[in-house]
Amino acid sequence: MSILGNIIWFIFGGLISGLSWCVAGLLWCITIVGIPIGVQCFKIAALTFFPFGKEVEYGGGAGSLILNILWLVISGLPLAIEHLVFGLILCITIVGIPFGLQQFKLAKLALMPFGTVII
Repeated sequence: MSILGNIIWFIFGGLISGLSWCVAGLLWCITIVGIPIGVQCFKIAALTFFPFGKEVEYGGGAGSLILNILWLVISGLPLAIEHLVFGLILCITIVGIPFGLQQFKLAKLALMPFGTVII
């Protein structure tokens, strides 16, 4: 079931959302200091392209907190708003509710991407 969900997801929103994460990663990788943040963006982009069958566990320490605050101010809010808008649009129909819930999961991840583990 997750394969079918991932295929439908990729067509109806996953491609656009994943490309947004890739653009954010490329912009962060312009500077040497931002490369670790850009690498995390690319990991999350892979999750965004095909999220069904995967889980996200949150954790981390003080370093993750500092990076999450920096991330939230610079790139986190636009990506989170994008996922929230897509999620609300997808939840209009009954068929789109599972896809909307995935967008809400990604919106939370867009606010706190550091210290997370994708399973």
